[in-house]
Amino acid sequence: MLRRATLVDLPTLRVWDADAEVIASGAGRSAEVWAAELPREVDWYEPLIAELDGEPVGYVELIDAAREESHYWGDDVEVGAWGLDIWVGRPADRARGIGTAIMHAALRRCFTVHRASAVLLDPLPTNSRACRFYERLGFQLLGVRRLGDDDCCVYRMGRDDYLPG
Repeated sequence: MLRRATLVDLPTLRVWDADAEVIASGAGRSAEVWAAELPREVDWYEPLIAELDGEPVGYVELIDAAREESHYWGDDVEVGAWGLDIWVGRPADRARGIGTAIMHAALRRCFTVHRASAVLLDPLPTNSRACRFYERLGFQLLGVRRLGDDDCCVYRMGRDDYLPG
C-alpha cells in the first residue's frame, strides 16, 4: 500500500495540493519544494505514496524528528520519535476508511522499519476533523506549540501505546 514517492508523482501531488482541504490543513507544497524534496536520499526522511488497487490515494511523509536538518520539532524533541504527515488526495476518497488504512500502514512502518520510540503529529488547531481522527486512533494531545510558522496541536503515540491495525 505504501511506496516511495518520486518525481513521477509530482503531477498527482500538484493536483492534490490544489484541493481546498489540503490547502486549509497547511499540508500543500509548491512544485519547487516537491522537486527538491522527492529525490532526496537521507535515512531520516521518507516520502511515500499510498496506493489502493494500484492507484495513488494519498501521501505520507515520515521524518526522524530529532535528526531532520531544520529542527522543526525543536531541539528538545524525543530521540527516536518520528514525525508523520498524511493526507488523502481526492475528496471522493475521504471519509471511506482509506485514511485509517493509510495511518495504520504508516504507523506500522514507523514502529517496525524505523524502530520509532514514538510518532508525532502536528495538525493545525483549525483542522478539528484531523484532530478527532488522530484521537480516535489513540494519539494523545500534548498541547499547542509553535512549529515553523504555525501554532500546531502536537500529538504523540508511544511505542507502548501502538495497537497494530
